[in-house]
Amino acid sequence: MLQEPKGGLPEKTRSVADYLKSNLRSYGMFLSLIAIMAFFQIVTHGTLLRPLNLTNLVLQNSYIVVMALGMLLVIVSGHIDLSVGSVAGFIGAVAAVLMVNYHLDFVSASFICLALGAIIGAAQGYWIAYFKIPSFIVTLAGMLVFKGLALALLGGQSLGPFSSTFRQLSSGFIPEFLPHGPQYYPTSLMLGALVAASLVYLSYRQRARQVRNEMEVEPLFLFALKNVAIFGIVVYLSYLIASYRGLPNVLIIMAVLIALYAFVTERTTIGRQVYAVGGNARAAKLSGVKTERLTLLTFMNMGALAALGGLVFAARLNTASPKAGQGFELDVIAACFIGGASAYGGVGKVGGAIIGALIMGVMNNGMSILGIGIDYQQVLKGLVLLGAVCIDVYNQRR
Repeated sequence: MLQEPKGGLPEKTRSVADYLKSNLRSYGMFLSLIAIMAFFQIVTHGTLLRPLNLTNLVLQNSYIVVMALGMLLVIVSGHIDLSVGSVAGFIGAVAAVLMVNYHLDFVSASFICLALGAIIGAAQGYWIAYFKIPSFIVTLAGMLVFKGLALALLGGQSLGPFSSTFRQLSSGFIPEFLPHGPQYYPTSLMLGALVAASLVYLSYRQRARQVRNEMEVEPLFLFALKNVAIFGIVVYLSYLIASYRGLPNVLIIMAVLIALYAFVTERTTIGRQVYAVGGNARAAKLSGVKTERLTLLTFMNMGALAALGGLVFAARLNTASPKAGQGFELDVIAACFIGGASAYGGVGKVGGAIIGALIMGVMNNGMSILGIGIDYQQVLKGLVLLGAVCIDVYNQRR
């Protein structure tokens, strides 16, 4: 169906039903997140969305969201990284040794840890890119290596505490510049509303660009409904979080990283090349894409984000533990697949990975509030992951 917008260019759209059918996975994940939150909000008698619990939900899942951004690029490029949890734990151990034992300031220690994470990612990516060793094998070896190094570095014992300045990375809140009370933080609320308005504006700009390029766009009714829902949800959640102690520092870090990686994947050449390599590496190479270097950079980026996740986790616990990072790789990989990334590579979006991480986080938090044991939590998360991959396989075959 062709409609004539104000600009005079033909707007290529289909009916709402046809468009939803073709994009069921994208909208299904968003609706699933809302449904899961509504379910746990009801069964926990309103505990899930209480300001304190919502803030804890952000803090508890911040490192998963950070690492999911890197894992998304790895999966889209057609690879996997099983070592991110061990790398995060190892970097936390290195940070503890530098700051607690050698009294290095947290800024210098953090830069050293991030650089070390990037070097670790580059070392693993080198074997994958230039020696063509499967990423599953290389990163499985890395998982064992860095788990052992963390244990050796800490001598089998936890090391801490950290300075109060470093702990602000994970447990601190942004300063309030306007008059506020114990349950009223206007700066945080205004910042949340600004983010919501920016998301709507960027969505409008993207749709306008698609119309100019005579690309198919979603129906206007669906576009408006989606953006009203996004604006309302973001503002409401900002209000809830702001009514406790304001916006956490780590939430600002997450928002900046999400915006950066969304821009890189959607608007830059290197982002498009990552998708091209994941879709068909041979064709991308014949088209002039330096696939080996791109793979190396992808794992280097993953290593740096794993290091950042390790720093955030260590700052939150206020200690480095030999068992830190255990199981992180499973949650990070699951977040990407649940959010729509394809097991075959070449498909996946930043927004989807974030929704997947939030689904995992809400499920963990909700089941913990209900007193469901960790054993059954793992079972349910495994079933959700299996269901997401089955949907992906079904879509590929269709």
